[in-house]
Amino acid sequence: MSKAFSIQQPLPCPGNYFSNMTKNTIQLTEALYDYLLSSSLREPEVLKQLREETENITLSVMQISPDQGQFMQLLVKLLSARNCLEVGVYTGYSSLCVALAMPEDGKLVACDIDEDWTAVARKYWDRAGVAHKIDLHLAPATQTLQQLLDAGKHNRFDFAFIDADKSSYADYYEYCLKLVRPGGLIVVDNTLWGGSVADNTITDPDTSAIRSFNKSLLHDERVDISMLAIADGLTLIHKRAHAA
Repeated sequence: MSKAFSIQQPLPCPGNYFSNMTKNTIQLTEALYDYLLSSSLREPEVLKQLREETENITLSVMQISPDQGQFMQLLVKLLSARNCLEVGVYTGYSSLCVALAMPEDGKLVACDIDEDWTAVARKYWDRAGVAHKIDLHLAPATQTLQQLLDAGKHNRFDFAFIDADKSSYADYYEYCLKLVRPGGLIVVDNTLWGGSVADNTITDPDTSAIRSFNKSLLHDERVDISMLAIADGLTLIHKRAHAA
């Protein structure tokens, strides 16, 4: 039985708990991030192997973090998602996360333009036994997304993940918003962009594009949004019913 405390009685305060509290998102030191992973990450061996191989590839920083991948898997499961989209595959870690979380009859349409990077992805999709769930399109993503619309796939997808060239984020978002069903979810990566978006003296094309995209989302009445400080910033976008 738990102890009862009156409103006049102070709650027990272990150590300096309240002095360590903050209203801001907690800063992750390397030690705290290691604790987070050791206490919560359930990474299958095939995902770990893919992540480790990608670490030896040029631009390995483009790979999502394992805790982000696990979070995306949870979102896919909560949505009971069967039809998913991905814009930007790289070596396939996020694709593999999504495919593993989908049911056996699920389908992920994956968009990329690089044959070498996606060859690594294909190898691990096969190894994990989920290659049949993934339909890879090696073509400019806007072309593939338009083809889906032309094929009558409007409002057909449950979940979409955008993690590609930043200058095209606004275009990818508009396509995905048409393809994702009302009540579905669009997840956009890198929306904090290493913190550069908060520094108005930084005006390179990628930073400016993400900053502009974030600003436009704030006033988009077609969706509900939440920008989270996960990895390099992850924005969750819920399509409202009237946006159909």
